[in-house]
Amino acid sequence: MIVKEEFLSKLRRYFSLNLYEVKIWTALLSRGVSTAGELSDIANVPRSRSYDVLESLEKKGFAITKLGKPIKYIAVPPEEVLERVKKNMKEEADEKVKRLEELKGTEVINELSTLHTQGIDLVEPSDLSGSLKGRHNLYNHLELTIRNAEECVSIMTTSQGLLRKLEGLKPTFEKIKKRGVKIRIAAPVTKENMAAIKDLGDVAEIRHSTTKARFCIVDRSEVIFMVMDDAEVHPTYDVGIWINTPFFSNALETLFDVSWKTLKTAKEIMK
Repeated sequence: MIVKEEFLSKLRRYFSLNLYEVKIWTALLSRGVSTAGELSDIANVPRSRSYDVLESLEKKGFAITKLGKPIKYIAVPPEEVLERVKKNMKEEADEKVKRLEELKGTEVINELSTLHTQGIDLVEPSDLSGSLKGRHNLYNHLELTIRNAEECVSIMTTSQGLLRKLEGLKPTFEKIKKRGVKIRIAAPVTKENMAAIKDLGDVAEIRHSTTKARFCIVDRSEVIFMVMDDAEVHPTYDVGIWINTPFFSNALETLFDVSWKTLKTAKEIMK
């Protein structure tokens, strides 16, 4: 049986299987019912390992042991396997989330917080920076930084960036707005994002800007800026830089203030 390596790699990712498991499983699917020895030969897996692999597949719901001798294994239909894997993954994820929730307020978190607090005092200001690769990671860190804002958040973004912030950051904007944090967003006002602007209007002041830039300043102390044009880069390859430096952040905020005064409000543009 010849199965392309690319296909096997996809199956490993989707179903969280190791190489021997995915080889034995596809071999079993091709036969329907088979012995461990036959599957070992078909899949080119050491016979000494095939029994362990089949036992693992059985526990995961990919195969069933047939009664009788010699011992044979029956392939579970792929559609049923998919449902079983989804159910198992959900149960495992729920259990992990439950364990993490139980950590809140425990000595473990207190100890970790103490380590972090004491460690941060020893860090050079120049070390409080980092690169963020991939838009998913960028927005995770952006959300974390904005969530801790105490006074102000200033953002300059693109028209598409504004849509992404509505989708991913509006709940965070709403929370910090209730704490009195001032939120300003400068972005191109277009027909495509007018609905988003209206939706964000309750939590942020938005003004029209044609400047192509992507950055966020929080409390005049932290900056996250993206180094590439989001219209020309795939989200996977998007790159951002995070720096914790009041000196540079305050200077950038001052420049933002100057530019902000010259911009028309979104309402003026939409008239």
